[in-house]
Amino acid sequence: MSAVLVVNSGSSSLKYQLIDAGTEEALASGLIERIGEESGHIRHRGPGGTTERSLPIPDHTAGFRAMLDLFASEGPSLDENPLVAVGHRVVHGGKRFFEPTIVTPLVEINIEDLADLAPLHNPANLQGIRAAEKAFPDVPHVAVFDTAFHQTLPPAAYTYAIDAELADKYRVRRYGFHGTSHKYVSETAAEFLGRPLAELKQIVLHLGNGASACAVDAGRSVETSMGLTPLEGLVMGTRSGDLDPAVLLHLARRAHLDTDALDELLNRRSGLLGLAGRGDMRDVRHAAEAGDASARLAIDTVVHRLRHYIGAYTALLGGLDVLTFTAGVGENDVQLRAETLAGLEVLGIRLDPERNASTSHEARVISADDSPVTVLVVPTNEELEIARQSLQAVSAEG
Repeated sequence: MSAVLVVNSGSSSLKYQLIDAGTEEALASGLIERIGEESGHIRHRGPGGTTERSLPIPDHTAGFRAMLDLFASEGPSLDENPLVAVGHRVVHGGKRFFEPTIVTPLVEINIEDLADLAPLHNPANLQGIRAAEKAFPDVPHVAVFDTAFHQTLPPAAYTYAIDAELADKYRVRRYGFHGTSHKYVSETAAEFLGRPLAELKQIVLHLGNGASACAVDAGRSVETSMGLTPLEGLVMGTRSGDLDPAVLLHLARRAHLDTDALDELLNRRSGLLGLAGRGDMRDVRHAAEAGDASARLAIDTVVHRLRHYIGAYTALLGGLDVLTFTAGVGENDVQLRAETLAGLEVLGIRLDPERNASTSHEARVISADDSPVTVLVVPTNEELEIARQSLQAVSAEG
């Protein structure tokens, strides 16, 4: 039995999942937190259940050593499940990376060079890659980029209408994110329905703390809501989404906010948190049900923006076959789905209230039988998608 280790590295955290290369079963998973702090914490789920440990984890290299210790003591054994690849999530691939890529020193240089486009993510992703290479020096490492699925966007979709020379010099264009999720979900939706991917016009709504919409035509991303960074588009937990750029100029002039303060405002103090004082949709909904007007407005703003994108993408696609909700909020918030789709019969969308209210961890139809557009809930699995793409890259290489 062989396996793929999927790694998602943050600046102070390390998520991992061990996936059987043949059956695609998740054999183990874990989360290492508070890397670099006085005391770190590890939670490892293996064959015998969940094991937790607290110990100093000074850096990512130490994190991988702690992970290896847990695989050895708690299982599954990496000797019995030898790694054929280590797959790494990398947030920003710019326009250079459009497919899963075997990590080389040149690839690492390119990931580092793209850090100015994703300063919160690419440096941390690279830390994880370099630490993993020390832990597994004889295993191929593969970078899977969030932006890669959106490399099929047409120029009219990825171009910002600013000075062309300036945009080219500083790589200013729309890149899109959540690509592994949008790819996995759109392909899974086609498979679930037993319909050829090449015949489907789809909209995928990835709704979590971060949120994005994607228009998928015949399996290709043709439009998506996130742009140069993951800030553009839908209202998110702490991010503003779409904003008139003159708002920044106004706040710089009148509130005397510098670039760092504006960055903090838009990325960490906006969205649901900015509108309702709570960044989690569950907390916002509880507050709205208790009569909090700001929470109600926050939900209405989220719904308004979602409906805007659904309508725009349906027009852009020239029709719609499948609309799919995914990620934490999309998969679990019955009311948000109902509020978003209410009154969209004009677009051929008819929700079945009973199906929508059903709870399941499986892909399911929530539209009415007579709905021209099929509405689905499909749980995303970015780790499995990264494992699949890693195996694809290793197979192509060898």
